[in-house]
Amino acid sequence: MLLAIAGLALAAAAQAPGQTTRLTLRTRVQPFKASPEWQEVIFHQPVDFSRTAIVICDMWDHHWCKGAEDRVGTLAAKMAPVIDRLRQNGVLIIHAPSETMDFYHTHPARLAMLALPQLEPPQALDLQAPPLPIDDSDGGCDTPDNPLKPNTRVWTRENSALPIAPGDLISDKGQEVYSALRAHHIEHLLIAGVHANMCILNRGFAIKQMSKWGMPCILVRDLTDAMYNPQRSPFVSHAQGTELVIEYIEKYWAPTITSHDLLQVMK
Repeated sequence: MLLAIAGLALAAAAQAPGQTTRLTLRTRVQPFKASPEWQEVIFHQPVDFSRTAIVICDMWDHHWCKGAEDRVGTLAAKMAPVIDRLRQNGVLIIHAPSETMDFYHTHPARLAMLALPQLEPPQALDLQAPPLPIDDSDGGCDTPDNPLKPNTRVWTRENSALPIAPGDLISDKGQEVYSALRAHHIEHLLIAGVHANMCILNRGFAIKQMSKWGMPCILVRDLTDAMYNPQRSPFVSHAQGTELVIEYIEKYWAPTITSHDLLQVMK
């Protein structure tokens, strides 16, 4: 059964590439290295949706921080129709709810991932970046009197508002995801989910590691959130804290796009 699944996956990956479209991406540049000023830059990147994947990062069913759980629920409802359209346009969908693989051990999307040949990733590029612009050392929860301790594991699966369809894959391991990207000849990797200052940057399947392995990443900036408590530096609102992290990613790691701009160029 696993061999059959692998054969189907690799056959799909071997299909001829489709037409390219131009994504409107945002990044930030520092024109004068002696100056602390950064400028927002919009550019257009040609992409082939048949050579594009999206990783849905840690969109769990529950979270130890009540505020984070509520925002994930809202985000999942907004994300679901975007994922459906991406799937219809040939984008490979990879669900990555970390630490929940036991729940999916017999799911066809998990078995399809396990059936793919495992590749050894290349030597990681030496990419460095300064510290984050927000203080998340307390865990980043903005819910007063939150009943659970930081990092209490209460998640068991991905949020049920995000359907897992035939052709999707499930993994929470960097090497598995990298192997799937290469098997499907992926050239651009979209990233959505939570949290921008933590898992989105630091998971083995997410922006830092994939960038170090040479995979061009694009953050869907309105389909993410941050773990940030406004009672910590720089003492701004939660929304402003999230935007600061997004700007940081644009400076040092990856350009971003909005889901609206994605939908505008899809069939």
